[in-house]
Amino acid sequence: MSFVIGLTVVTAMGCGLIAGLFFAFSVAVMDALGQLAPSDGVAAMQRINRVIVNPVFLGVFFGTGALCLALMMIAVPWRGDTVWLVLGGVLYLVGSLGITLICNVPLNNRLARVPADSLEADIVWADYRARWTRWNHVRTVSSLLASASLVLGV
Repeated sequence: MSFVIGLTVVTAMGCGLIAGLFFAFSVAVMDALGQLAPSDGVAAMQRINRVIVNPVFLGVFFGTGALCLALMMIAVPWRGDTVWLVLGGVLYLVGSLGITLICNVPLNNRLARVPADSLEADIVWADYRARWTRWNHVRTVSSLLASASLVLGV
């Protein structure tokens, strides 16, 4: 029993960390980049997208997903009232990992192919910022709700 509680707490913390990262982008980083000249905004976001692919971020991001899966598999046989734990896992796996892989990563890949100082960058940047940020809001809320759901499950 204490193992499942500990696993739930660690998983909720991972969801909270990711929610905080996404939140910072939604309320500050993307607005700041949007105030730059398009070529500078594109160059900065391209750099951010390269730098964030590091062992610490990937470990927390995908590790939290793995913990969600483990928690859902362990918790269901452990006790009957696992709705909050399963809901938290699904919210993170679909709303954070899924949205990232299906929506944000393809946008990042498209942006990576655009020379920052090209005329095309102006057009791509405006579309990218709007769509990427919209999906980032979804990831933020999903990760936060996943964390809250896991806390309620404890």
